[in-house]
Amino acid sequence: MRALIADDDRVTATILGAALQRWGFEVTIAHDGGSAWDLLRAEHPALTILDWMMPGLDGPELCRRIRQDPVMASTYVILVTSRDGLADRVAGLDAGADDYVVKPFDNEELRARVNVGARVAAMQTLLTDQIAQLQQALIKVNQLEGLLPICAYCKKIRSDRNTWEQMEAYISDHSNARFSHGVCPSCLEKLEGPGGT
Repeated sequence: MRALIADDDRVTATILGAALQRWGFEVTIAHDGGSAWDLLRAEHPALTILDWMMPGLDGPELCRRIRQDPVMASTYVILVTSRDGLADRVAGLDAGADDYVVKPFDNEELRARVNVGARVAAMQTLLTDQIAQLQQALIKVNQLEGLLPICAYCKKIRSDRNTWEQMEAYISDHSNARFSHGVCPSCLEKLEGPGGT
């Protein structure tokens, strides 16, 4: 699973990166908000750990941008900061963070929180894939495929229940097609006879 760490403190970024690599993540590191935003758009990581205070874009602004982007909106975001007041936690979560960890963080607590994020990100990916499969299945259901037995005289279609149905009813039941009726010019000519009525 891909993870992005954005922290202007290079020591913290290195420690976080090494920990996530030990936990099985493919890690990319950014040291400012602008670079983090560029990497987020390019790599679409499943998990992102953002520092609150960074040059350029800060952590809460990155959270807001992530949530507004349809492609990245499902990214799991952990905000890591030394700001530990209740108002700060609320502001971070309101900005779009999924979790909030206060520095200096306990390594085991961070591991547990990262594992929660990985589970949520994996479920989100699974749901997205299943929705795409269901949409494809629905498209397929709404298409007529295969050989249709049709009467050469009355043009009724034999259904899978082995009954004969009017073509319009059969197609309406097996697709999104709807019918309106009119008379084509050649049929109109036949109905009116030579020279019209």
